[in-house]
Amino acid sequence: MSLKATNKTDVNTYELEIEVSAEEFEDALQKAYLKAKSKISVPGFRKGKAPRKVIEKEYGENCFYEDAVNLLYPEHASAAIDEAKLELVAQPEIDVTSISKENGVVFKVKCTTKPEVTVKDYKGIEAEKNVREITDEDIDSEIAKVREKGTRIIDIDDRAAQMGDDVVIDFEGFKDDVAFEGGKAEGFTLSLGSGQFIPGFEEQIAGHSIGEEFDINVTFPEDYHVEDLKGAPVVFKIKLHEIKAKELPELDDDFVKDTSEFNTVDELKADIKKRLEESAERTAQNSFEGEVFDKVIENMEAVVPEVMYERRVNEMIQDLSQRLAPQGISLDMYLQFTNQTLESVQKAYREQAEKQVKLRLALEKIAELENVEVSDEEAEEEIKKMSETYGMDVDRIKELVSMDDIKRDIAVSKAADIVKDSAVAKSK
Repeated sequence: MSLKATNKTDVNTYELEIEVSAEEFEDALQKAYLKAKSKISVPGFRKGKAPRKVIEKEYGENCFYEDAVNLLYPEHASAAIDEAKLELVAQPEIDVTSISKENGVVFKVKCTTKPEVTVKDYKGIEAEKNVREITDEDIDSEIAKVREKGTRIIDIDDRAAQMGDDVVIDFEGFKDDVAFEGGKAEGFTLSLGSGQFIPGFEEQIAGHSIGEEFDINVTFPEDYHVEDLKGAPVVFKIKLHEIKAKELPELDDDFVKDTSEFNTVDELKADIKKRLEESAERTAQNSFEGEVFDKVIENMEAVVPEVMYERRVNEMIQDLSQRLAPQGISLDMYLQFTNQTLESVQKAYREQAEKQVKLRLALEKIAELENVEVSDEEAEEEIKKMSETYGMDVDRIKELVSMDDIKRDIAVSKAADIVKDSAVAKSK
């Protein structure tokens, strides 16, 4: 193989001209013949027994050319790309320009390469970090959730229904004294205050007691989905059968002991406050880092090949498909359930994919500028973590992922740390 020429034809695009000698081509032709001969029939010979010259005479001298080029191409193209020191981001395209037994093969390989990247001012980036203060109301809200888990539902028979109660009712709706379709139910459970029914319905049940039969007057909204009922005044005849109320447990030390690892209300509140503060800190830090990395992207310059964005979008869709698989849902089923198309999902992922690709390119460049090094020991440790995370054998992971790729990922992570550690947090 001889790399005759390396030509830059456009931004991130190169064309390699590769020459394969007649001897190498002849060797590939013979291999192609040996691989295909068992399937070839020639009059006068048993299937698979015809000599190569006879087959070429019968089917044409070039009958093995395509298979021979397919055998030659991967190895020679890879060697030429390495020799030209190109880093590709897409599968190269091949174009055979000349081919003969006497002169061998000349083909051109079109390569799309990783873009040249410049990034500046990536250290000392200023961004806002605002940690939300945890209030007594926040703690009370979490306490309410704890109490809610211990809620008991009790039957009420000594008072009228109140907002917040659950009631069991029969109802039938009438418009101009005529019952309308879909306006009737028996034994229906309704939470008063849930907003499940049209405005005014639930509020008019409050104040009535078990056994009462009464009318409710309401008006359907102008944008109601049934044409005949849009903006229409109607009457619902109601019979109230049951009233149920939620009874929250008393917040005391006994309740805390029964429902948590703590002994007192104060201990529980202190733990809740600590967890809320840690969560607020994580939220603020994530937002801060997101703003920092957005500025890294702003400070990066590169002409990114479209294929890199497309590949990342496809990877994101593949990730989605893999997350759905354990639930027994295929990607096609998901698209039907969510009333989407593959194109709409691709479009939705596009902006995020662009940011991820640009940030990755920027961090790779920063790792280069900072002379970030990754040892074999660090790579081996990362493989062990992947083994534990995915439940796969270490050797199997090494078969699937190259050590160079793992080292590159670690270098990017180190570059991200350099950016984050030097960033300056400001707060309003």
